[in-house]
Amino acid sequence: MKIIIIEDEKPSARRLNRMLAELDVNISVMLHSVEESIEWFNNNEHPDLIFLDIQLSDGLSFEIFETIEIKSAIIFTTAYDEYALQAFKLNSIDYLLKPIDEVELAKAVEKYKEQQPTRQKVTLDFDDIKKLLINPIDREYKKRFTIKIGQHLKMVPVDEIECFYSENKGTYAYTTQGRNYLLDTTLEHLEGELQPDVFFRINRKFYVNINAIKDMVSYTNSRLQIKLNSYNDQDVIVARERVKDFKLWLE
Repeated sequence: MKIIIIEDEKPSARRLNRMLAELDVNISVMLHSVEESIEWFNNNEHPDLIFLDIQLSDGLSFEIFETIEIKSAIIFTTAYDEYALQAFKLNSIDYLLKPIDEVELAKAVEKYKEQQPTRQKVTLDFDDIKKLLINPIDREYKKRFTIKIGQHLKMVPVDEIECFYSENKGTYAYTTQGRNYLLDTTLEHLEGELQPDVFFRINRKFYVNINAIKDMVSYTNSRLQIKLNSYNDQDVIVARERVKDFKLWLE
């Protein structure tokens, strides 16, 4: 059985690979971008199963299949919420919401194995999927964070947070009042909780609030430096591979 992973974040791909190895599932290939995947599919026999992230560094992964007829079963591994994914869940084996849970991963693999004797060719309408992802189904995003300060709990509204950042294995929220709060979460968990037209992950360490941006300047290696209204503890840099998506997000 030939299985591949398409995932732009290499640490996430390696973690998924390790989790699958514990289930005696061996990965044949790991791909990290739309361009790399298209080239691979054009020159190799299609796998039996793909573990597919939706948003890659150079575009949405279903762009791969706009030019290539898909011949593989798919298990989605994505940060998109389950409501949007329900619309095409029946056309795939399963989806796994990041961060991937070991039990859910095992169930998805078992479901794939059970469907093998009678599984028909998988066909996905990627135009419909694109519409769902560009215009996601309305959902409730996090409106506030409850933060423990000593023996007290404080509620911080999301719209008062300029940015979220990670430092020394901790995740922090920086507010418009110039306060830092340590959160009991990770940036990866925040991905599905923050309103996507307000917050954008500019690199592996930062989410920024669009309403807190006061200036943007060119930076080395085709990157951008962001100036926020209050936060200035460290440079806030848009990673080079995120610049294109960041500019689209601003619009």
